[in-house]
Amino acid sequence: MPPAPPPGSATATATPAVRPGATLAVTATATALTTVAYTAPTASLAATAQAAHLGASGRTWILTGALVGISALLLTAGSVADDHGRKRVFTFGVLLFAAAEALAALAPGGAVYLAARVLLGVASAAVLAPALGLISHAHPPGPGRIRALGIWGAAVGLGIAVGPVYGALVQQWFGWRAVSGGLAVVSAAVTAWAAACLTESRAERPRALDPYGVLTLTTGTSLLIAGLAEGRSGWGRPVVVALLAGGVVLLAAFTLVEAKVREPMLDLSLFRSPGFTAATGGALFTGLSLVGFMSYLPTLLQGVLGLSGLAAGGVLALWSGLSVLSALQARRLAARLSATSQVALGLLVCGLGEGGLYGLTPDSSWLRLAPGLAVAGIGSGVLNAALARLAVSSVPAHRAAMGSGANNTSRYIGSALGVAVTVAVAGSARPTTLGPAAAAHALATGTDRAVLVAAALCLIGAALALAARTAESRPTPQPAPTTPTPDHATTR
Repeated sequence: MPPAPPPGSATATATPAVRPGATLAVTATATALTTVAYTAPTASLAATAQAAHLGASGRTWILTGALVGISALLLTAGSVADDHGRKRVFTFGVLLFAAAEALAALAPGGAVYLAARVLLGVASAAVLAPALGLISHAHPPGPGRIRALGIWGAAVGLGIAVGPVYGALVQQWFGWRAVSGGLAVVSAAVTAWAAACLTESRAERPRALDPYGVLTLTTGTSLLIAGLAEGRSGWGRPVVVALLAGGVVLLAAFTLVEAKVREPMLDLSLFRSPGFTAATGGALFTGLSLVGFMSYLPTLLQGVLGLSGLAAGGVLALWSGLSVLSALQARRLAARLSATSQVALGLLVCGLGEGGLYGLTPDSSWLRLAPGLAVAGIGSGVLNAALARLAVSSVPAHRAAMGSGANNTSRYIGSALGVAVTVAVAGSARPTTLGPAAAAHALATGTDRAVLVAAALCLIGAALALAARTAESRPTPQPAPTTPTPDHATTR
């Protein structure tokens, strides 16, 4: 046996015990909080904007502000977490989340409230990016990790289910400030919980900072999402063109930087892996075709069916609630389907469900939407669980938070694009006469168009995931055995 290490040496120092159950519970809770905070205003956008003295563009920015912060810093937060400590970044993120919600609750006016929403997005990025890294560190590969990642995927759906209903109820009973105030209190408690139960983990060798990558990615995504938000008031305006063009140029510069820098924040060679391509592409199409459309659906239901914000949030909860149950059961598919095949299946089912929403009229009952929402909810749960699996399994173990950051960045950029597409398409039908009835019929026509676009995007995403699955199944070419040349031949 080797000699025992001397007292006080590094090997003699006790390693803190990892607590898998507590790690999963706190990361899933914090993840659900981020989606509650993002979706809480969706069922009461008009009322919140009016109470905060925001105009029509301000209503758009209530949702977009959080997307700017999340998308701009997710990948950066993932790299920092891998290199400098996942627990450290996660705990700081939940604390910043509490501060952002407190600022929103105390905001003296609309401008400060919108700034708090951007800060909330930054905090959410610091929570989401290291979450999967913490879970994968606490749960070794195998059925236990698959189950844990399914629960994390269910937490995403749970937050989306609770957010609109919570926001509408609290807004109705206590006012718009109380929506943020309640989340601030809960997130402060989660901060203490995370500090007490999480175990620190990081990559064995931290990499050098990639400042040019951080700058180009952060600025590029911010400009792109700001351009998408402003474009809803007119795509040809100079400010919109400048924002979109600046975002595209800077994101192109980001890829050039990452290709040349010695230690990139995002290793572009990972895109040679079909699994990583399926993870990022599947997340992009999830945001584009599903999250973006569903985020705006309560507003459409209020305009077409005349539902209250609370009722519209309750209808949406049929979709998101079933996604929770489906994600919890998705682990049963792991033995039969690869994660890439599961992404394709989830997108296909979601597309079929969204197609079932077609045909909404002002005279319809909300029950007309129930079958399509139920099918889309089941597909969403399968999809969320599969994307969590791929985000971890498609990158090296020491880069788990970076994989999570890349996956979620794609999802939220897709969500921003999806909201912009939904708003533009749903508003494309013009009423033939004046009056609220004509406006409702025109919005119903536009909603049908948005439904078809969202369903088509789901099917395109499913086809791309199937292509990645086909590439995965191809055998890796092996080098041919070397045949001796005549100069090296031997005689017997």
